[in-house]
Amino acid sequence: MEFYCSRCGNRTGMETRKARCECGGLWKLGFTPPKFDLKDIDREEWSMFRYRRYMALPDDSWRGITLGEGMTPIVPLDGDVMLKMDYFMPTLSFKDRGAAVLVAHCRSIGVDSVVQDSSGNAGNAVAAYCAKAGIKCGIFVPEGTSLKKIDMIRAHGAVCIVVPGSRDHCADVCREKVEKDGVYYANHVYNPFFYEGTKTYIYEVYEQLGRIPANIVVPVGNGTLYIGVMKALEHLLESGCIERMPQIIALQAETCDPLLQAAEQGLAEPAEVSPQPTAAEGIAIGKPMRGAEILEYARKHGVRFVHAPEERIPEARAALAKKGIYIEHTTAANYAAYLHYCELYGPTPDTLITMCGAGLKSDH
Repeated sequence: MEFYCSRCGNRTGMETRKARCECGGLWKLGFTPPKFDLKDIDREEWSMFRYRRYMALPDDSWRGITLGEGMTPIVPLDGDVMLKMDYFMPTLSFKDRGAAVLVAHCRSIGVDSVVQDSSGNAGNAVAAYCAKAGIKCGIFVPEGTSLKKIDMIRAHGAVCIVVPGSRDHCADVCREKVEKDGVYYANHVYNPFFYEGTKTYIYEVYEQLGRIPANIVVPVGNGTLYIGVMKALEHLLESGCIERMPQIIALQAETCDPLLQAAEQGLAEPAEVSPQPTAAEGIAIGKPMRGAEILEYARKHGVRFVHAPEERIPEARAALAKKGIYIEHTTAANYAAYLHYCELYGPTPDTLITMCGAGLKSDH
């Protein structure tokens, strides 16, 4: 296995400490998994690493990193909707899927100190797994990040730096430190190992249901879950496990929608936007670094982008809480977007929606 540049094709060993190619392109991972077969799942491993035959894992470093992430239940909400309860995770968000693999990679190549920028959930996940691995960790978060998320990051022993300004500015500040000090950038957008974890979301769904639902709702900010979902669905398709791709419903915040606007305008790169405040802080990304890759998947597979109407997010959160499901606002945006999608396109049965973040750590 090796990294190759998404822009110029340059190849380098996966032990590289460079965050991206010298041309500015982001790394992709040169790994082709064998055909997916339920018989090859390690059913004695009760975590997402039961799918490790299909993940880019060069050694067994994951065994000293895993906190039991994955294997989250699917529960019915009503006759049309199922919920994948991905906030049933060690740090209460789906980001544990990617963080476990990324930190296992860091340990495998001997990294002893990392930094990362995050709106909260990814930073919390990386901090937790670095704590398990004995790796020093610094997390940069934008102002306005939930104090409970910051408390969790610091509880894991990480240094948490609150950066004034937007989420995109926070990322710029963190990357400046990476360039200046040469510290390893354990970032959930830049590092392709993260997607080796998020793609297990789909493997689990297929194992649990014995099929893939007709419609899958996926939030898209930087696209960490979306890219993993698309990789895994293509893998199932190529393996003959499914006959066609499901309809992917990709949602963006009403006040920060560079990918939705790009899709509507037929652009190959994210549209220029001026992000405004939104309750869905986890997807408020004005400049998604893998935007071209996200849009390429969208064109290839007929992805439909939809807004999560801002005023409907609190309503959606309250409605789910009344059914015993207490989630953060970004997760509520998923359900709000689904309801809006039904208004646009009519009844949409056999739909799976991710419940990607718990409510307790996001109350402001």
